[in-house]
Amino acid sequence: MGNKKKVIVTGFEPFGEHAVNSSWVAVQELERLGLGEAVDLFVCEVPVEYKAVQNLLPSLWEQHLPQLVVHVGVSGLASTITLEQCGHNNGYKRLDNCCFCPASHCCMEDGPDCISSLVDMDKVCESVNASDMGVTVSVSKDAGRYLCDFTYYSSLFLGHGRSAFIHVPPLGKPYSSQQLGRALRAVIQEMLTLLDGVDDDQHHCRDHLDSAVMASADS
Repeated sequence: MGNKKKVIVTGFEPFGEHAVNSSWVAVQELERLGLGEAVDLFVCEVPVEYKAVQNLLPSLWEQHLPQLVVHVGVSGLASTITLEQCGHNNGYKRLDNCCFCPASHCCMEDGPDCISSLVDMDKVCESVNASDMGVTVSVSKDAGRYLCDFTYYSSLFLGHGRSAFIHVPPLGKPYSSQQLGRALRAVIQEMLTLLDGVDDDQHHCRDHLDSAVMASADS
């Protein structure tokens, strides 16, 4: 089927105190569930290394040409499924799993300070919380200036905003891997629905412009 949507979802490898990274466990659970017949889901585990992220992300976007890329990370501070609205360019001073951090402390020299997702995370949050899944979703505008934020910013830049980042709590604090997987599925399906709306709006704008151009050509 040529008209399937392509969605990439990534989780991170273990780091620091996270000997098991709940983000990758949750993504594997999501892979088992799938995103429905109309979606071609590709998952991968991302190293907690700045250079690896810089190498990996362009190839993910170029090879797969996805409609949406969703990155999932663990936050020891989170007790909800947390949707990040934007990624930040500066402030990367914490060392990665290879004891490295960018000398410039930024993702992209001369890049904008902050890039926001095309997905309206408040709307996703409202919709999933209203569906009463037994999992609470919240929204944040600060993904933490480590590999999560670094990955998100880079992906938003490469995908022109067609990216999302979801922070999940550590396993059992309070959710099981099954609950996390189901929550990811509900959240990402809602994101795809909203992106369809964004695409429709853009088509309408283009159609409107085309007809305006045609009209002015006629007159």
